[in-house]
Amino acid sequence: MKKLTALTLATIMLFALCACGGQQSDVSDIDPTAPLTKDDVITMMVESNSSWPVRDDWKIWEYMNEGSGATLNINAVPATDAVAKYPLMFAAREDLPDIIAFGFASDHIKYAGEGLIALDDLEEYMPNYNAWKNSLSEEQYAVAVAPRRLADGKIYYTPGTGREGRWRMRAWLYREDIFKKHNLSAPTTYDELYEVSKQLKELYPDSYPYSTRSFSYVFNLPGSSFDKWWQSGAYYDFDDEQWRWGATEDTALEIVTFYKKMIDEKLMPADCVTMNGSAFDELVLTGRTFIMPHLQLRIDYYNQLAQQANPEFKIQAFVPPVANPEKGVPMVERGDIEMVGFSICDTGRKKGIANAAKFIDWLYTDEAMELVSWGKEGETYEVVNGKKQFITDENGTLANTMYGFQVYGSFTRLDPEAAKALQSETTLESEQMVMEHTLPYLPVTLWLDFNDEEQDVIDTYSTGLVSHTNEMLTKFMLGQAPLSEFDSFVETLNEMGVEEVLAAYTSAYDRVK
Repeated sequence: MKKLTALTLATIMLFALCACGGQQSDVSDIDPTAPLTKDDVITMMVESNSSWPVRDDWKIWEYMNEGSGATLNINAVPATDAVAKYPLMFAAREDLPDIIAFGFASDHIKYAGEGLIALDDLEEYMPNYNAWKNSLSEEQYAVAVAPRRLADGKIYYTPGTGREGRWRMRAWLYREDIFKKHNLSAPTTYDELYEVSKQLKELYPDSYPYSTRSFSYVFNLPGSSFDKWWQSGAYYDFDDEQWRWGATEDTALEIVTFYKKMIDEKLMPADCVTMNGSAFDELVLTGRTFIMPHLQLRIDYYNQLAQQANPEFKIQAFVPPVANPEKGVPMVERGDIEMVGFSICDTGRKKGIANAAKFIDWLYTDEAMELVSWGKEGETYEVVNGKKQFITDENGTLANTMYGFQVYGSFTRLDPEAAKALQSETTLESEQMVMEHTLPYLPVTLWLDFNDEEQDVIDTYSTGLVSHTNEMLTKFMLGQAPLSEFDSFVETLNEMGVEEVLAAYTSAYDRVK
């Protein structure tokens, strides 16, 4: 059964549906019991994120080589280049590596039938993987495994556990040190958010006091401040038990009106939707933004970098402000499922495919979980008062930056305590508050399954609806389209098939709720 992101992946779903289940290389003549040796070179491509650029000298690669027995040849590709590189690689089979550690679930889905091999077809080489799956409780399986099944019912990228929750939690962050310095209070309403942004702009004229980046973080992360379950596209209102298209509602007008005011007064950057990660990081680290809805894990990332030059620098989480007291809540959307993993490429190189399966299978052993989570005592961690903690340098560099732990391409199973150990006291002191101010349910669109008839409706209408929704909400907030045209925009969306799409969502969800 496929469990796919129904809205955000609509543009690629058709390719996955058509492609999955294609002819794959037969590796049955390769001995599944033969151990990996250092002569077995496994090429692996990983996306290098600007926040944690991949390094050849990371300990994680050494440990993976030693533990698995194989020799990894790591090809790190900047995440910004990967989108253009993938189609070229899959068009030329000989250019494919043995394994790709994609950074996004959408890539696994898109290329599933264009050059990936289902893990289900390699289970003879993956006894530890199978044992791990069979050890999961029903609830664990539903979170870690079931959402990864694609249209043909097979899995093309590795499930994982151990980093759920805290690594994907959203939160409202602010420069606590700046607020204390100027005797300012964290805003509890959007009126207060506007007023404190004006005060900060007066104090720091070159700043954009409020900022975030990407369409999802601009609109969906803080949407619950306006209306509890609101999302810009299709979303399920758990209170009213109805499906809605957020952009057709007055809440959308409230949001773009607020943002337009903030952008017009230069309290918020106009390029927030299109801003890349490096530009946003620069705003934060140079003290030019002070309030930001983002991932909670960014607390440690920014503090660790900035405090080397400015020990007073401190980002912390605060209770989300409420924009509309009648409908909004001091919460953020839930988004704590890790939908990334390793994929095995159908290179035609039989031994390479079998070796890739054996390597991934090793990652599911208890030995591998310990090694890729912590490394070795005395090298990467030490035991203090009976508790493991990572060994850092004089600057307190995080273990992911120093050793490569817990970055994409370096794990499947993780010890949850290792994930927690990468968080500072600053993050941990706010973690309970952040969890209490996160919505209780994942958006249904992240896992909802469609039958063929419903999928036809989604494929027919959803891409156009999402594109027009994103384009026009951005234009309204930038002043490129007058707010007086909002009603006309809603009429256009309805004409483009909102009713039909919501009927498909309703039909699909009624089967499983």
